[in-house]
Amino acid sequence: MGYLSSAMDMIRVKWEMKTSSVKLGSDQEDLRYCYDVLNSVSRSFAVVIQKLNDPDLRDGICIFYLVLRALDTIEDDMSIPVEFKLKELPKFHTHLDDPEWSMSNVGKGREMELLENFPRVSREFHKLKEQFQVVIKDICESMANGMCDFLQRPVVTSEDFDLYCFYVAGLVGHGLTRLFASCHYEDEHLADDLTNSRHMGLFLQKTNIIRDYFEDILEDPPRVFWPRDVWSKYAVDLKEFKDRANEKKGLECLNELVTGALQHIPYVIDYLSQLREPSVFQFCAIPQVMAMGTLAAVYNNPDTFHIKVKMTKAASCRAMIHSTDMYNTMEMFMVHIDEMMQKLNPSDPHYEEALQSLTKSREIMTNLRKSNPPVPYMRSLMARYPGLGGQLLLTMIDHVSAYFSTSEVGTVKA
Repeated sequence: MGYLSSAMDMIRVKWEMKTSSVKLGSDQEDLRYCYDVLNSVSRSFAVVIQKLNDPDLRDGICIFYLVLRALDTIEDDMSIPVEFKLKELPKFHTHLDDPEWSMSNVGKGREMELLENFPRVSREFHKLKEQFQVVIKDICESMANGMCDFLQRPVVTSEDFDLYCFYVAGLVGHGLTRLFASCHYEDEHLADDLTNSRHMGLFLQKTNIIRDYFEDILEDPPRVFWPRDVWSKYAVDLKEFKDRANEKKGLECLNELVTGALQHIPYVIDYLSQLREPSVFQFCAIPQVMAMGTLAAVYNNPDTFHIKVKMTKAASCRAMIHSTDMYNTMEMFMVHIDEMMQKLNPSDPHYEEALQSLTKSREIMTNLRKSNPPVPYMRSLMARYPGLGGQLLLTMIDHVSAYFSTSEVGTVKA
């Protein structure tokens, strides 16, 4: 049954990727182009964006993602002099107000094309709600300034590591939360405290950085994001972990970083528990489940220093299909927590810390599952597609059920 279930999940994901395109009018060519680029530069992320029920929020997040992707393309291009980046990045957000601005020969593939066709993005930007525009420009400016900070200095301390991850991902969490609070689907007070959203971003970014050791160390010059105050306890040079002879020390360093990332899980859980709209919940939950699965895959795994370690395709598809409510999301989190607990090494210096973090998180999730029973699949499906009349049907069903429930109680009393 497990194989059959995994096969069905993979089939459903493949089908959703083929059918998730947004229906647009013939007069929306710029927006059509934006979604086309989005599908090319991040297929899995494009799917969850396009499944958002609110068209305004969906378009806003699409443009938000492309603006930050364009910014990141400039920062990430190692062929561009640092001096140019320090001049260009801080003013990048102002180009959203310049309908003619574009940049050529930066980045590769469709990222390069995105910068070359940036006027199409800026035109769509100005069609968004004013509050969405404010958020996007604000986050873009803050992120650019943070990038410039770390272009001029390395990630030395664990505090630097947290700060860098905040600039490139925590700020995204802030921006998304402000967008959610600006639409009518989520509580308008969701953005009053952005602590949890910061931890959401840090959890994702730290996971990516830990996993991407092999790719980053092969860059010329190598891209070093692991904090020096951690890896220097185990090696003179970060490259040493590529040598099988240094495997034990490399794993101790890897496990320390993974253990540090676990601190964010309780905040992630708390954030997800506050969301009420199904498509927004799924949008936020899927990346977090995948991050937990990735951490479980890289933990105590020497392959991390030689290849890009990933979750299995079956596990990834399961996350995309079943991250529909707290009950199922917590179940998948716990599956990956259990995988990691089975890999814990009592001789590892950070064994006790990792065990305590995982145990605490598992207890929180177990209690949440008790108070959040699973949503029946058909009810979940109807709630996610209100345009098909699902919400109206659910309302009718609830009223009829309540009527008969009341009638039955009255009969018993009589």
